Amino acid sequence: MGKTKRKFRFVLSAILVLQLAMFATFSSKAHAGGKIEIGENRSVSIGMGLRSSISTRENGAPNGTSNSKDFSLENMRLYMSGQLYDNITFEFNTDYESGTSEALRILDAVIKFAFTETFNIWAGRFLPPSDRSNLDGPYYLNAWDFPFVQKYPAVFAGRDDGLAIWGQVDGGKFKYQIGAFEGLGDVPGGPNQSDELLYAGRLTLNLLDPEPGYYNSSTYYGGKDVLAIGLVGQYQEDATGTIGNAGSFTGWNIDLLFEKDLNGAGVATLEGAYYDYDAEGKAIAPTSGDGAEGKGFMGLASFLLPNKIGSGSYAGQLQPMVRYQEFENEGMVTGEHSRTDIGLSHIMDGHNARISLTYSMDDPAAGSNFDIVKLGFQFQI
Repeated sequence: MGKTKRKFRFVLSAILVLQLAMFATFSSKAHAGGKIEIGENRSVSIGMGLRSSISTRENGAPNGTSNSKDFSLENMRLYMSGQLYDNITFEFNTDYESGTSEALRILDAVIKFAFTETFNIWAGRFLPPSDRSNLDGPYYLNAWDFPFVQKYPAVFAGRDDGLAIWGQVDGGKFKYQIGAFEGLGDVPGGPNQSDELLYAGRLTLNLLDPEPGYYNSSTYYGGKDVLAIGLVGQYQEDATGTIGNAGSFTGWNIDLLFEKDLNGAGVATLEGAYYDYDAEGKAIAPTSGDGAEGKGFMGLASFLLPNKIGSGSYAGQLQPMVRYQEFENEGMVTGEHSRTDIGLSHIMDGHNARISLTYSMDDPAAGSNFDIVKLGFQFQI
């Protein structure tokens, strides 16, 4: 597809999204859940999450010339959490892994020791201290697809096995998270024969409303005003390369979220992040497509319109969104990968019920440009 045609489709899509948003007229609901009391100071809560999509990709069919037409079960999660003893809780979640196996995998399995607001210990499998997008997970992003510029090591879906200490001040105005995890290369034939650990840390400063807890979101749909700055660092020796030729992994990023409720006129959101990954020029990723070494950034802008459209359970607010990502590959893989997403979401119940339509223009590091149109459905309780 020529650049002129691509630019025309980009402009046309942006106009259509804005027009749909302008014709809207629309409020919000509360999150529900299920809790079972099993004794004094003991309880179990259960829930589920589902993300499914319909998409078409330019030249994505097996013949290489026709557009693909795919129905995808992107996530199917079962949630369980509860209280075991005073100040000791647990979290156990599973997720569907797409592909040939189509198996349910352990997503989170973590014991949480709460001592004070400023000092907590988590142990098990969970999200290491990392960027805002990873601590959102796919269900609490502002865009539909997870950003490809996020490339921190993980055993599955951003998780790793390890231990973290974390705490917060003034209800989440300031948060720290530090931990040690399994990381990379600790496999038969891998470079990490000395069994070095991955060390990770994150600092978050909230200049407006606090964001309490270990996790976060990339939009609160007007529930709070946010100006948050996050700084992340990860390091592991002998994590890259091969036996006898091992290198270290170093990754860091800074991320920013600004969200403001405009006094009933809508909710404006701006998000950005910059990433830097260094593998000392040694392999930690496939030899084609994007690697895991290089520099990248993303920027996102969205606006939640104030009025509702629809009725009953289908009533919701429209939210147009634009996101740009770019990653400059370094080391064993070269080339620049960029992608622009233009989206329109129908927000019925915050992160618990939304429908998103996204048009994406992808310019990979290798190969031809292509476009994707995706309609996604997200529900959770």
